[in-house]
Amino acid sequence: MMTIAPAFEMPALAVEMKPVQRAVRNDKVTRGMQRPPGSFAVKNIENPAFLINFVSSNSNINTPDKQQLLETDNLKQRAMKLIGHLSREVQMLELKNHIQAKVKMEIDQQQREYLLQQQMKTIQDELGGNPIEQEIEELRRKAKHKKWSKQVAETFEKELNKLQRMNPAAPEFSVQLNYLQTLLDLPWGQYTTDNFDLKRAQKILDEDHFGLEKVKERILEHLAVLKLKGDMKAPILCLYGPPGVGKTSLGKSIARALKRKYVRMSLGGLHDEAEIRGHRRTYIGALPGRILQNLKKAKSANPVFVLDEIDKILGMNINGDPAAALLEVLDPEQNNAFYDNFIEETFDLSKIMFISTANTLSTIHPALRDRMEVIEINGYIMEEKIEIAKRHLIPKQLKEHGVKSSQLKFSEAVLKKIIDEYTRESGVRQLEKNIAKVIRNRAKFIANQEPYKKTLSVSDIEEILGIPLVNHDILLKKSLVGVATGLAWTSVGGEILFVEASLSQGKGNLTLTGNLGDVMKESAILAYEYLKANAQKLNISSDIFEKTNVHIHIPEGATPKDGPSAGITLFTALTSAFTKRKVKSNIAMTGEITLRGKVLPVGGIREKILAAKRSKITDIVLSSENEKHINEINKSYIEGLNFHYINEMIELIDIVFEK
Repeated sequence: MMTIAPAFEMPALAVEMKPVQRAVRNDKVTRGMQRPPGSFAVKNIENPAFLINFVSSNSNINTPDKQQLLETDNLKQRAMKLIGHLSREVQMLELKNHIQAKVKMEIDQQQREYLLQQQMKTIQDELGGNPIEQEIEELRRKAKHKKWSKQVAETFEKELNKLQRMNPAAPEFSVQLNYLQTLLDLPWGQYTTDNFDLKRAQKILDEDHFGLEKVKERILEHLAVLKLKGDMKAPILCLYGPPGVGKTSLGKSIARALKRKYVRMSLGGLHDEAEIRGHRRTYIGALPGRILQNLKKAKSANPVFVLDEIDKILGMNINGDPAAALLEVLDPEQNNAFYDNFIEETFDLSKIMFISTANTLSTIHPALRDRMEVIEINGYIMEEKIEIAKRHLIPKQLKEHGVKSSQLKFSEAVLKKIIDEYTRESGVRQLEKNIAKVIRNRAKFIANQEPYKKTLSVSDIEEILGIPLVNHDILLKKSLVGVATGLAWTSVGGEILFVEASLSQGKGNLTLTGNLGDVMKESAILAYEYLKANAQKLNISSDIFEKTNVHIHIPEGATPKDGPSAGITLFTALTSAFTKRKVKSNIAMTGEITLRGKVLPVGGIREKILAAKRSKITDIVLSSENEKHINEINKSYIEGLNFHYINEMIELIDIVFEK
């Protein structure tokens, strides 16, 4: 039973009733213009106790809370509890109104945009069609003519339907459109027809490049098999050799011989894996990898693709490992399904003829090197350079400088002087620059209509190019004690170097100078220790080593030198210094040594032999195991050279020293 509080408590609640009345008024406001009958009753109730009970019974309070109010005997406490419930109710109503107003505003905005778009669409239809729809129809029309797989066709249709549902003003719209256009631009199943005329191919290769017989033979073999079989996988060739020997330009000739499109991609300094595999579409400004970008430009899925400077790729770094990413591209067993992160579909690269170029194999990833067919392109000898200059360099430079062939003549003696005294290279790049310099000098006379000699002489070359930059005649003028001539390999070809050894009174110290690497220093220590161990065989007193300081120097200290191939040269210089016997001036040597006195084979034999021939060396000492490399070299390269093959270091004594 509800108990009515005594009348004397009523005045004390007069102040407390104001929040209740305010809450009721707020409730009235929230209900808008639809005033319920209870609101009129509240206004007409003057008894506070009855007002509290009336509001409690008519409020949206749950039953347990109403039961608590009913059980509260004290009217003031009941009023305070009621005010708390009403305050929460007011807050809930205010939040509800705020959410409803916000939703209504968003709906109004969407309705407004929809209305404007419909109006724009109607206007565009009146003017001749919606450009967005026209573009989508154009994409669909192009897709019908594509020779792609069923899976790619399904992906395209799915992504196109997604594009249709997008708002053209949305940022994702342009990304989606770019993706679809990239899919369409790729040459899916588009192949050029190969020309299988082997005689024509041989002629083109011979026209563009002098020499390079191994490479030409390999290309013609591929053509022959392709002609017989029809669908052979293209080879992946790696041409390596010094700069300027025609590795990159050979790709153009191969493309011309096969009648294929030509693509060249420079890999020098490449450090990002995404350059090969592309970026994922989730990134802003995402693009396919450069492999697919170049194919898109070529508009053919079977071009001759030159990967230039593959040895200059940076290895593992923060952006991934681009060399590892190339494994899939250059693997004949995998590249028929090359996956690009941007298009998210596989693309067939197996019909592409990949040709990579490199100056050295040592910096190429071993797994990558294993996937390629390596063909070495060596430097040119004097006769080859003269022929290349006559056939290619001079006509090219005359044309580029606007000079007719009848206005300027290069004799063989002139070319020989330029090659011998103004270039120091395995290739012909520096030779071409010097020829261009000579032609520019004569072009000035021709342009000013001044008299000049049409046929160049040797003296004219010295006048135009200045003092000779290279002195290849660095053969020792006479035999010396403690000086031996060695042969070295560099990235620009072979070189000869001198090893100098001198003795002084001291405590048996060994000093090495000349900017030597660790391997060469170890070779010097090996040679010195072997000499001490075999002093009696060489008629050297064993006491002398403890009283003598040894200094070994290799000239051109600004140039770093390393490698094991100077082993026998170091031993020869040391033996000469201790025995006071002169080393023959016309002999050069190369070979690695061991502590047991064995002579091991070394690499770069062809380049070293060319360097020896340039320097007028007549005799060369090599390891017996290098004889097979000599037999592979063209006979014209080694004409006039005598080779001495040895297995033991002690055999040097009878060959290199004067009697």
